[in-house]
Amino acid sequence: MIASVRGTVESVRLDSAVVTVGGVGLLVRATPATLAGLRPGTEAQLATSLVVREDSLTLYGFTDDDERDVFETLQTVSGVGPRLALAVLAVHRPDELRAAVSAQDVAALTKVPGIGRKGAQRILLEIGDKLGPVRGELPVAPAAMDTSPEVVDALVQLGWSAKAAEEAVTAVLAAPGADRDVAAVLRAALQHLGGHARA
Repeated sequence: MIASVRGTVESVRLDSAVVTVGGVGLLVRATPATLAGLRPGTEAQLATSLVVREDSLTLYGFTDDDERDVFETLQTVSGVGPRLALAVLAVHRPDELRAAVSAQDVAALTKVPGIGRKGAQRILLEIGDKLGPVRGELPVAPAAMDTSPEVVDALVQLGWSAKAAEEAVTAVLAAPGADRDVAAVLRAALQHLGGHARA
């Protein structure tokens, strides 16, 4: 089991990063929010989970041990593999997921691409109290907070042009009731850019 990696970030892609550890470049798959915190040429440390299949070894990276533990717990639910578990964490932080499970909030889980109502109900039923209680206060971003520069910078690091990034963020923030939390804006901007080629 590879529990963590620390090394130089060589590149950052839309769904993964390459981190060089001891002269070996490791491809690490991660959520957009985790990848947005990585910068090529700088050192990074990620909690990791190695998923072993007959034909592949895939390393998943996380900002901390809690996120990794939630990722692994999600996979104990029937029908939930590593890709879907990562998709859940791309939409919900660990404590947001704990709150959703505690409240039996089916709607919160159906916001995750690939999870329908029945899948959400199965996750809520099977995961039970495995995630434990909410550990901290759920962050609420001030309505007037300008997250644009940070999100635009993250999108540029992921390979889009500054113009495309700015247009995507502007479109996302212009939507009625838009969530201005950095991670939420980044996720929405990535969805907006999904059908567009990178620069």
